[in-house]
Amino acid sequence: MSDDPIAISPPVPILRIFSVEKALEFYVGYLGFEVAWEHRFEPGMPLYMQVERGGAVLHLSEHHGDGTPGTACFVPIRGIEAFHAELTARDYPFARPGIEDAPWGSKTLTVGDPFGNHLRFDEAQ
Repeated sequence: MSDDPIAISPPVPILRIFSVEKALEFYVGYLGFEVAWEHRFEPGMPLYMQVERGGAVLHLSEHHGDGTPGTACFVPIRGIEAFHAELTARDYPFARPGIEDAPWGSKTLTVGDPFGNHLRFDEAQ
């Protein structure tokens, strides 16, 4: 146990979204995440929500200024072949990612969301 009074937890990326429907279709329907919670300051205001799968936590936001389209997230994964098979079996015509051998010696699967963000799932070898 450390004597350091500071404990830094893993960061949670905030990804900008422009359509709740498309975000749910992609993150929940296609990638298999679950909605942990949602927040709006009042009805009709932009949505801010958390999605999770395993140890991965992402915040998705409709708020102007939260995140920038085109953000890349590096997501460590175990079982990349099974994950690839799961995605391939789903009826989602907008993405068909493959597994690549990365120059750093791992296997990666990169998939882009409908808003220009990229999730790079990486399994160390």
